[in-house]
Amino acid sequence: MLTLSGLRAGYGATPVLHGVDLELATSECAAVLGRNGVGKTTLMRAVTGAVATTGGSIRFDGTDLSPLKAHERARLGISLVPQGRDIFPKLTVLENLKVGTAARRDRTSDAVDRVFEEFPMLAQRKRARGGSLSGGQQQLLALARALVTAPRLLLLDEPSEGIAPAVLDEIAEVIASINSNRGIAVLAVEQNLEFAARIAQRSLIMDKGEIIAETSTAELRNDRALQKRYLAL
Repeated sequence: MLTLSGLRAGYGATPVLHGVDLELATSECAAVLGRNGVGKTTLMRAVTGAVATTGGSIRFDGTDLSPLKAHERARLGISLVPQGRDIFPKLTVLENLKVGTAARRDRTSDAVDRVFEEFPMLAQRKRARGGSLSGGQQQLLALARALVTAPRLLLLDEPSEGIAPAVLDEIAEVIASINSNRGIAVLAVEQNLEFAARIAQRSLIMDKGEIIAETSTAELRNDRALQKRYLAL
């Protein structure tokens, strides 16, 4: 579904990605792991069109994304849950979700009803302002907002960041359900290996703007040398 070939991107005169090669199959869930500052967020932003690429290519289900703007990529079925969630704190839960439907071609309200069935906590608090929710609840809202766009590919930027350990199980279950029950492909960037192991079968290690290793997440959990070299703080 997603193919990156020699992808290069950065900010102004500062290059960040130095030829990233990556493939993600339809309905697959994979994780990109690495320390802070290695280019994981830039990778997500390059796929969505928020950062201009300077070389290489991005293909989504055979379509070259290079000439497409961010909103055009969203309407193809690419949705990002950004680092820090970026919900609208002064809007209600319901209003946050309605904003998400703007990326749909049909603008249907059925999508909001469906996510309320899948996220009963959000349904109970649909009149509450987004800023009044806990960190874990805001992450669920960000996931739900992404789902109402009818994505075929869901990009998650540090979904475990700032989430209490007691809530991480619920977040992991939701992501696994999105992947298995809806068949949505998921690409998550993470620093938390244990969390990544709960949602992704395959892991790609990123360092200095490149993918430098690929392995199963289960094998990575047992490879202390690789963890120490590329993941340890």
